[in-house]
Amino acid sequence: MLGEHTYALRATWTGDRGGGTTGYRDYDRSVSLEIEGKPPVLGSADVPFRGDAERWNPEDMLLAALAQCHLLSYLHACVGAGVVVTGYHDDAIGTMTLDGRGGGAFREVVLRPVVTVAHASMVAAAEAAHRQANEWCFIANSVNFPVRHEATVQVAD
Repeated sequence: MLGEHTYALRATWTGDRGGGTTGYRDYDRSVSLEIEGKPPVLGSADVPFRGDAERWNPEDMLLAALAQCHLLSYLHACVGAGVVVTGYHDDAIGTMTLDGRGGGAFREVVLRPVVTVAHASMVAAAEAAHRQANEWCFIANSVNFPVRHEATVQVAD
């Protein structure tokens, strides 16, 4: 499946308190992210940057995109390898370093998927499928920091 795919999104700042951006503390960091045909995602800045803890921030969404992309790529790799996955969860963690000049960057993301497979004979192939998933993941291939995997494979009861 070759070709180019285009994605469209509207990001709308909804945090004007009536005075616009007259000062750093004078506006909310509230954002609505909308894609046609999908429910909106309510976003904000991270709490240390005067954001709303109840809304998704860009750092959350980057981590979520990496974890979900790996999960979906992994399931596809498992089908091709004859591995029957019956459960999957990932407690992913990302580390961002601030540069002291108002910017910063992610240093790394560690995905920690715990995968349950149907039979013990599938464990080795299930472990190998993580390498294939990492090669296929569009998001991991688009970032400039390492995305590591500390995977656990277990067998269903």
